[in-house]
Amino acid sequence: MTVNVRLSAGLAAGVASALIAGIWQVATRHSTTTTIAPADLAILRYGIPAIVLMPVWLRVGLLPRGVPLRWLTGMVLGAGLPFGLVAMSGTRFAPSAHMGVFMAGACPLFAAGLAWMFWRERPDRARALGLVFLAAGIGMLGAGSFRGVDAGAWRGDLLFLLAAALWAGFTLSFRRAGLGAWQGAAVVSAWSAILLVPWLLWRGGTGLADAPLRDVLWQALMQGAVAGLLGLWIFGAAVARLGASQAAAFGGLAPVFSALGGWWWLAEPATGIDRVAIASALIGVTLASGARTRSARVESTAG
Repeated sequence: MTVNVRLSAGLAAGVASALIAGIWQVATRHSTTTTIAPADLAILRYGIPAIVLMPVWLRVGLLPRGVPLRWLTGMVLGAGLPFGLVAMSGTRFAPSAHMGVFMAGACPLFAAGLAWMFWRERPDRARALGLVFLAAGIGMLGAGSFRGVDAGAWRGDLLFLLAAALWAGFTLSFRRAGLGAWQGAAVVSAWSAILLVPWLLWRGGTGLADAPLRDVLWQALMQGAVAGLLGLWIFGAAVARLGASQAAAFGGLAPVFSALGGWWWLAEPATGIDRVAIASALIGVTLASGARTRSARVESTAG
C-alpha cells in the first residue's frame, strides 16, 4: 500500500510539474516579447525564492555537507541562473509550443543519454520506444523551424535544446546529491542570486523599474512563486519518488499545456505539424515515464 501511495504521489508530482512548466513557458514568452527582458525576469525567478527559502539554505549551507562539488555544480548550472537565462532568451525567438516540445521533449533524451554514459543505466523496451516518439516530435518541430513565416525560430529552438541539456544535468545531479526537494530548491536559488550580482554589474543594472508595475507583480508571482518555489519543489519530489529519468520524461506533457496557453493567451497559431509533434510527445511521455511498467510491477508485488 505504501508503494502504491508513493507511486501515485510521484505520478501526481510529475503531472503537476509539467503543468507548472507549461504555465511558466507561456508567461515567460509573453514577458520577453513585451515589457520585461530575460535578465530582469531572472531576478524575479531566483531572487524571490532565495529570500523566501533563506532559513533553509542558511541551515543546510551553500556547500551542503556530504554533497560532492560536481553534483552541486550540476544542480546550479542545470536549474539555476545559467539555465534560466538560456531558456528565457530562447522565448524571444520561438513560440511557446516550441519551448514546450524542445525543452520538455529533449530533456528525457539527454537524461537517458547521460544516465547510460555515466552509470550504464539502460532504458527498458517501453521507455526506449517512448524516447523514440519524443525524438520524432522534436525532429518534426525542428524541421518546421527552418521554413515558413517564422523561419528565425531555429535560434530559439537551439537555445531550448541547450536548456534541456542543462535541466537534464540538474535532474541527474539532484538525484545523486541526496538533498530534499526544499533543500535543493533553496541551494539552487541562493547560488543563482549570488551569481546575479556580477551579472547585473556587468549588465549595468536592471530594467524592472521601467516596466509596468502590473507586469512586474504578475511575473513575480509566475517566476518567483509558481516556477521558482512551487515548481522546483514539486519536480524535486517527483525525482525522489520516481527516479531521475522517469521524472524528466513527464516534461513531455508540458508542450500540451504551453501550446494551449500560447493559443489561448498569446494567440499563437498551432499548425498541423505542431499538433502532430505534440501528440508524438504525449505518446512518448506515457512510455518513457515508466508509469505503466511501474504500475504493473506494483500490482504484481501486491498480488
